[in-house]
Amino acid sequence: IVRATRELSLRKTGALIVIAREASLRNYIETGTRISARVTYELLCTIFTPQTPLHDGACIIVREEIVAAGCVLPLSENPMLPAALGMRHKAAVGLTEETDAVVVIVSEETGGISISVRGNLRRKLDPQTLREALEEIMAPRVQS
Repeated sequence: IVRATRELSLRKTGALIVIAREASLRNYIETGTRISARVTYELLCTIFTPQTPLHDGACIIVREEIVAAGCVLPLSENPMLPAALGMRHKAAVGLTEETDAVVVIVSEETGGISISVRGNLRRKLDPQTLREALEEIMAPRVQS
C-alpha cells in the first residue's frame, strides 16, 4: 500500500484506498466492482490509472485482499473541514466518521498523501510517515 501510494503520489494520480478493520463495509463494497485479489503494488497502481473504469472510486481492502474497486463512499458534512478539500478527502473523512476503517488518500491536484481515521484527517505525509501511521493504527491491540 505504501509503495503504491508513493508511486501514485509521484504521478499525481488520485487514489482512495480503504482498509477495513472490524466494521463491515459490505454496503460500500456493493457500490463497486468485485475484484477479490491479493493486494499488490501493481494492482493498486493499475486500479487508479486515469481514464480507466475503476479509477474514480475507492478501492476497499479486507484483510490482505482487494475486495472491490470503484466504490462510492459517503461524504463528510463536517463544517470544520477546510473548504478547499476535494471530494476524495471528504469521502475519506465521511467513511471514517461512520466506520472504523482507515483511508489513505492521494490528491490528484497536488500528489499529497493523507490518511483519515475516526473522522480525522492527517495531511502532507511522506511515504515513511504513512508507513509508521499505518503500522501504529493496524497493530494488534494487546489486552491487559
